[in-house]
Amino acid sequence: MTTRVCVTGAGGFIGSHLVGLLKRSGDYWVRGVDLKEPEWGWPESPPDDFQIRDLRRFDDALLSVHNCDQVYALAADMGGIGYIHSVHAQIAYNNNLISNHTLEAARLMGVQRYLFTSSACVYPLYLQTDANVKPLKESDAYPAMPEDAYGWEKLMTERTCRHYTEDYGMLTRVARFHNIYGPYGAWRGGKEKAPAALCRKIALAELTGKNHIEIWGDGEQTRSFCYIVDCKFLLHQLMMSDDVILPINIGTDRLISINDLAYLIAYVADMDIVIEHVPGTQGVRGRNADISLMNLYLGSPQISLERGLKETYEWIKEQVILSGYGIR
Repeated sequence: MTTRVCVTGAGGFIGSHLVGLLKRSGDYWVRGVDLKEPEWGWPESPPDDFQIRDLRRFDDALLSVHNCDQVYALAADMGGIGYIHSVHAQIAYNNNLISNHTLEAARLMGVQRYLFTSSACVYPLYLQTDANVKPLKESDAYPAMPEDAYGWEKLMTERTCRHYTEDYGMLTRVARFHNIYGPYGAWRGGKEKAPAALCRKIALAELTGKNHIEIWGDGEQTRSFCYIVDCKFLLHQLMMSDDVILPINIGTDRLISINDLAYLIAYVADMDIVIEHVPGTQGVRGRNADISLMNLYLGSPQISLERGLKETYEWIKEQVILSGYGIR
């Protein structure tokens, strides 16, 4: 019997890739839900049913998950560090409504498995003040001091999922994303994250013959990055797991500075660049993922940072050329 799945946020980066994985397996009937279809098309296959819905409305949430066995709850108001630090009230309002409505609608509609996508932003700021940061394990989320607005909402929804399991017996899973990147994601407009922003800047430098690129701050802030192909596989493994009942990190543990990330993209693009540091939001000084539990229960990432960045760079460069962005 075919499993019926709803992917909220299906018009976004991770959601659109996840739809493709589920459709390719042949085991699922998939409904995608979002405010809009993917801006750059579906990476693989479109869903069987796509609905334009606003999950801030409870009636839309009910219609979205109606007659579905599983829900991947990816919908959120989010973006890069500059965006999520500039609209705290909007993010808190929108994401609380989206998360609470989707979860309650799933309960009322008898959804069997529910996966909420959280974020590394739930981890305490006091553990991320050093660029040479200790990898964050899942239990480090408490005592809580997450990033304002975005991180607090994610952490609260994690708790709500736990209570829905305890009080209603609804099977919930929680994935904490650590900087997912890849093709078909935002690469301009302010919501793009560091890998995409740097790929765009370096592509423009290559196409215009100008090798200077700007980086916010001193560029010594550090992060780890997970390629979308690994991410969507691990998400599916988490949804089907009967062992992982607490939040779990989804990411890699290769720590790299933003400066070195830029140089690595330039290397895969076969370019020499000159970095100019400018004022801008940097977020925490360092963040890395402890992926011990992920490796044990779900599997390990297979795509190297070099390979993932090369594929991402080639896609973004193509988008820059097709759109004429910054070169006309």
